[in-house]
Amino acid sequence: MIAKLKALKSHQGFMKYFKNTSWLFGEKILRMAAGLLIGVWIARYLGPEQFGLLSYAGAFVGLFSAVAALGLDNIIVRKLVKDETQRDLLLGTAFLLKIIGGVLVLLFLALAINLVSIDTYTATLIFIIASAMLFQSFNVIDIYFQSRVLSRYVVYANIISLSVSSIVKIVLILKAAPLIAFAFVVLFDSIVLALGFIYIYRLNHLSVGQWTFNSGVAVTLLKESWPLILSGIVVAVYTKVDQVMIKTMLGNEAVGQYAAAVRISEAWYFIPTVIAASIFPAVIHAKKQSETLYYARLQKLFDLMVWIAIAIALPMSFFSDWLIDMLYGSPFHPSASVLIVHIWTGVFVFLGVASSKWFIVEELQKLAFYRTFYGMLTNIILNLLLIKEFGIIGAAYATLISYGVAGFLFDFFNPKTRAVFYMKLNTLNIRKFFAYKDQ
Repeated sequence: MIAKLKALKSHQGFMKYFKNTSWLFGEKILRMAAGLLIGVWIARYLGPEQFGLLSYAGAFVGLFSAVAALGLDNIIVRKLVKDETQRDLLLGTAFLLKIIGGVLVLLFLALAINLVSIDTYTATLIFIIASAMLFQSFNVIDIYFQSRVLSRYVVYANIISLSVSSIVKIVLILKAAPLIAFAFVVLFDSIVLALGFIYIYRLNHLSVGQWTFNSGVAVTLLKESWPLILSGIVVAVYTKVDQVMIKTMLGNEAVGQYAAAVRISEAWYFIPTVIAASIFPAVIHAKKQSETLYYARLQKLFDLMVWIAIAIALPMSFFSDWLIDMLYGSPFHPSASVLIVHIWTGVFVFLGVASSKWFIVEELQKLAFYRTFYGMLTNIILNLLLIKEFGIIGAAYATLISYGVAGFLFDFFNPKTRAVFYMKLNTLNIRKFFAYKDQ
C-alpha cells in the first residue's frame, strides 16, 4: 500500500488531477458549510412562510435557467482540451451567447408571470433573482481553468465571493432586513463572483478584452449543444417543478418545509460535480489511449460515486429528526420526513452526473436529452398524483423515483447505453467493493 502511494505521488498526471480535485473539494466543502449555516439562519429568521416564498421565487427562475447556460460548458471544455489555441474565440463566442441566453430568460419570465397570474411582490423577487444570470456569463472563465485542470484559480474567486456574500447575509439578518433584501443578495453574489473571475483571469496574464465573437463558431456550438440545452431545460423543470407545484397546491409554508429538507439533501450534490469536472479531461485522454482504460476509469468513477452517496444517505436517514430540529427548529419539524426520502436521490444524482460525462465523450447528447425528458415526465405525473394524496412527502417520493428513471433505468432500454447500465448495476457488487479495499 505504501509503495502504491509513493508511486502515485511521483506520477505527475495523477498529482495534477488530485491537486485540482482537492482545490475544488476544499472550496465546495467550505461553500456547503457556509451555505448550510447561513441558509439555515436565514430560514429560521424568515420562518416557513417567507422562506417558502423565497424558495419558490428561486425555483421559478430555475425552470428557465438552462436557457441562459445554453448547454455550452462541457462542449467548450472538450474543445479547449483538444485545441487551446482557440481559447479567445471560444470563450468570447460562448460569453456573448450566454448573455443572449440571459436576456431570453428575462423575456420568458415576463411571459410566464403574466400567464400564471403571479402577484407583483412575488414577480419582483423573481426578476431580481433572474437578473443574476446575466453576470453568470462570466463563468466561461471557470470553464477555461477546468480545461487546463487549474481550478485553484477559480477557487480563489469563489472564496472571495462566498466570504463577502456571507457577511452581507449576516448583516441583513442582524438588521432585520425584509425578504426582498435576500433576493438582492443573489444578484449581488453573481456580480461579486463575475468581478472575481475577471481579476483571476487578468492575474494569469490573460484579458477578457482579447475575446472575439464569430457567428460561424456560434452556430457550430449551438448545433452541438442544442440537445444539451433541451436536456438542461428538462433537468431544470424536473428538479424545480416540485417546489412550484407544492406552492400551487399547498401554499408557501409547505414549500418552506420542503425546501428546508431539500437544501440539506442537495448540499451534497457538489461532490459528483467536482469529481466529474476534475476527472473529465482524464477520461477524454483515456479514450485516446485505449477503450479498455477508458471504461476501466468509468467503472471506478461509478463505483466511487455510488458508495459516497450511500455513505451520506445512511446517517442522514437515521438522524433526520434530530438534524432538522437542531438546524431549523421545531417550526420545520415536518421537513425531517422529507429528508429521509429525498436524501436517497443522491445515489441517482451521483450516477447521473458521472454518466453525463460519458454521454458527452460519446457524443450522445440526444440520448442525454431523452433520459432527462422521461425523468421530467415521471416527476410531473407523480407530483400531480402524490402531492395531492400525501403532501410534501409525496413530492419527495416523486423526485426519488424520477431520478432513478433518468439516472439509472433509462440506460437499460437503449442498446447504445445498455453497457453503461450494467456498469452502474455493477457498482452494487459489495464483494468487489471490499476487494478494492484489500488491494
